[in-house]
Amino acid sequence: MTERKPPGVSFESWVDKQIRDAEARGEFADLPGMGKPLTSGPDTSYDELWWIKQKMIREGLTVLPPTLALRKEAEDALEAAEKAPSESAVRRIITEINKKIREMMFKPPPGPPLGLKPYDVEEIVREWHERRAG
Repeated sequence: MTERKPPGVSFESWVDKQIRDAEARGEFADLPGMGKPLTSGPDTSYDELWWIKQKMIREGLTVLPPTLALRKEAEDALEAAEKAPSESAVRRIITEINKKIREMMFKPPPGPPLGLKPYDVEEIVREWHERRAG
């Protein structure tokens, strides 16, 4: 496929003819990966950082905006408080996450809004007692 495009022929039709001729000669038969899905990931558009994203996928890493990371941490804190062995542990867990939530509320980072407010420690402790009793 080193021949030049003849003048007066549109580029697309010339390329299409080259592909058809190569197919007829069997040059596309038995290519490696034939019949297998592409491994480029869900987004196949050009991205300068494709190799970083692929490396992160291989390593199982994720990077969330700070507000989303804190939302996840807050959910995890509530789950941990629910399973805590003592009231003091519940208070410690909720107090720590409330401190982080307050910090982010007063100096918001870039990214989506946080959408959280500090938890009511007494309410969480009361629910914890109710679950333990029931």
